[in-house]
Amino acid sequence: MDRFPSLNLITTNLIIYSLTALLMMCNKPIFTANGCTPKDSGPVVPTTPLVTFLERVQETALRAYGPKGFDPKLYVDLSLKQNLSTTIEAFDKIKRNENGSVSIDELSGFVEKYLGGAEVDLVYVHPVDFVAEPEDFLPKVKRPEVRDWALEVHKLWKNLSRKVSGRVMEQPDFHTLLPLKNPVMIPGSRFREVYYWDSYWVIRGLLASKMYETAKGIVYNLISLIDEFGYVLNGARAYYTNRSQPPLLSSMVVDIYNETGDKDLVVISLPALLKEHKFWNSGKHKVIIQDGEGLNHSLSRYYAMWNQPRPESSTTDMETASKLSNKCAKTQLYRELASAAESGWDFSTRWMRNESDLTTLATTSVIPVDLNAFILKMELDITSLANAIGDSDTADKFVEASKARKAAINTILWNAETSQWLDYWLKESNLSEDVYKWDASSQNKKSFASNFIPLWINSFNSDVKKVDEVVKSLENSGLVCQAGIATSLTNSGQQWDFPNGWAPLQHMIVEGLVRSGSEQARCLAEDIAVKWIRTNYVAYKKTGAMHEKYDVQKCGAYGGGGEYIPQTGFGWSNGVVLAFLEEFGWEKELKLDCEVSINVLL
Repeated sequence: MDRFPSLNLITTNLIIYSLTALLMMCNKPIFTANGCTPKDSGPVVPTTPLVTFLERVQETALRAYGPKGFDPKLYVDLSLKQNLSTTIEAFDKIKRNENGSVSIDELSGFVEKYLGGAEVDLVYVHPVDFVAEPEDFLPKVKRPEVRDWALEVHKLWKNLSRKVSGRVMEQPDFHTLLPLKNPVMIPGSRFREVYYWDSYWVIRGLLASKMYETAKGIVYNLISLIDEFGYVLNGARAYYTNRSQPPLLSSMVVDIYNETGDKDLVVISLPALLKEHKFWNSGKHKVIIQDGEGLNHSLSRYYAMWNQPRPESSTTDMETASKLSNKCAKTQLYRELASAAESGWDFSTRWMRNESDLTTLATTSVIPVDLNAFILKMELDITSLANAIGDSDTADKFVEASKARKAAINTILWNAETSQWLDYWLKESNLSEDVYKWDASSQNKKSFASNFIPLWINSFNSDVKKVDEVVKSLENSGLVCQAGIATSLTNSGQQWDFPNGWAPLQHMIVEGLVRSGSEQARCLAEDIAVKWIRTNYVAYKKTGAMHEKYDVQKCGAYGGGGEYIPQTGFGWSNGVVLAFLEEFGWEKELKLDCEVSINVLL
């Protein structure tokens, strides 16, 4: 296995990417939108000429085919059959109607001659460590129907396994896919490349499936992105170089190390984790808030390095921004859209000033509970990993860093009245350009599943008294529904809102409850896990697929909403089901019928 895969994109653009990332850490912007300073004074990582051209193809395709069933991402996933200049010249010569549009026949002919299909850059590869029924697989599962289904979910790893094709390796500038050396697990459907935070739950499933080498390969791929760009990208595409995603690489490394004892993995990973920690704690990601006693606390936020339409959703973003008349406001909206995508919650009323208006997104004005919990876990993980290889200096440094962040979370984000951790909204009026003054009214008191993510972190789940208070708050929040935990209580039509439930949120909250050692928390955790396993099972039996998200109002229903149709596959859903079955099992007496509640059995 190649531990340090070369991306082979030795171009001027990559040099610009790296320099931009470094300058961001120094809080020195490369570009600003004309007339938008200081409102949008953040950095921008320039995209590649190929991505820019494919956005033109995307816009032309929308006009030719119309909006029904149109997926803009498809067009920026295409590749070149000839060099870019020749392709652009041919595209510019296509016959156009008086309004500038192109006929379907003309566009189809151009695409067939000059562009490669979106599916050919990644090719199927059989995972080296896959066996049909791994030894000691889910020993707590006693009911035959559940075991048979779990083995079917396990076999889906074969369906989702890919490697980058030789043509991408040979001519990387002809493709938007980045040439990762090791095999990957894709989420499924329209998501034809590896994604950052998805990979954590994929790895949890792979560990349950005893596929340790595949899991390590995913980590080495992500490390290669840090080596190249200074951070893990949202996904392995050239158009994702302007943002990251929730930072969970340290969690992947710790979980694999705990299963395998592979210290070589730790030695290789630690320098990359230190770089990633710096990325999230410098430049525009870093925010200082002064509390009521005059003490400064450092926390982090999502802040994409982009202020134009997202290439993979360019036509969609332009349509959203068309509701705004001011160019400066559009530029800021594009920054907020990309930053929401960096959060993984794209999109949600959690980031919106007006719940009914997506143009009021203000992601960069929010100090998110979950992001800061993830970074605290990263600091604790780095401490543990450094100790494992005898690096006491790094361990000591991150012990102090984790203490400081825990204090910041407790001071700025914890709300004793609700017994929840709450997102904090930054206000325009601040003490200086870099320091914000604490204001209790800036906490967002609405219920989101993210309010309970700190339970996943040992620093918080080890306090049993507080955990029991949080458990009561979760039970009374309205978020726990018939088929799992709802993302929010607001039915906005956005996919990261009610009634959708997402596998990662279920898993983090459930695992945190279990780790706490509280009997009350364990009971709630098992109730949620059984609901989630059951709705996944019933939906699978109805549709023959695992789904990206589920409707928690009713057992066996998959979710909807958002800017694309519901997707199947599905990496993190598969991983969470296997992780839950490994933790809780499934007794012979426990029914699979949607009507049966675990509370009745208990």
